[in-house]
Amino acid sequence: MITATADAPKLRPIHAWIDVAVVVAVLVATNLIAHFTTPWASIATVPIAAVVLVVLTRRRGLDWAELGLSPRHWRKGSLYALAAAGTVVAVVAMGVALPFTRQFFLNNRYATVSGAVLASMVVIPLQTVIPEELAFRGVLQGTLGRVWGARGVFAAGSLLFGLWHIASSLGLTSGNTGLTHLLGGGPAGQILGILGAVAATAAAGFVFTWLRSRSGSLLAPIALHWSLNGVGALAAAVVWHLSVR
Repeated sequence: MITATADAPKLRPIHAWIDVAVVVAVLVATNLIAHFTTPWASIATVPIAAVVLVVLTRRRGLDWAELGLSPRHWRKGSLYALAAAGTVVAVVAMGVALPFTRQFFLNNRYATVSGAVLASMVVIPLQTVIPEELAFRGVLQGTLGRVWGARGVFAAGSLLFGLWHIASSLGLTSGNTGLTHLLGGGPAGQILGILGAVAATAAAGFVFTWLRSRSGSLLAPIALHWSLNGVGALAAAVVWHLSVR
């Protein structure tokens, strides 16, 4: 994984741990504000928090390479990004083509093509993908890298990313026809849906972290993250269109 460069300021261990604690505290507060306050807060809080965290950690001595934003890694990051996005597109296409898996794309939020395109091309990248990757694979991974080895970064980063999605998965089964049929729409189904979402996003976080570590750039996890969400939204619109024909 990316480590501190030789010319980066050397933080004492206690200072590095304080940085990690501050980053985690900001992420927790951001998640609560975004999901349990006002609609405007749900739109703006995560992007603003991501920018604030980048500025704060830069002032604390993290360099652009530790944040995954160094230009010297753009070429390698782009290659990994293309490979990751292409793989997701192929898998999603297979899922849409198979009748058994097609039902899991029936997300009510993307029942119209125009809504799915807007979400995929604007809302998802600007409100979710880029801010989350800046915060988790950029800032959090950079600060964790100063106090733990690779195993700790992978484990803690993936777990925290999974827990980050608890609030957003509260209505998961009620908004997805396939999951409702599979898990049910009652409290038990909701709990299973949340646990499944946390496990799935933690696993995704592990892969995002691996891409960030291998490529040295945020371009790769951003591409994969967008593919999973954005291509999924477009696929949902396609499936809804096919289901009403």
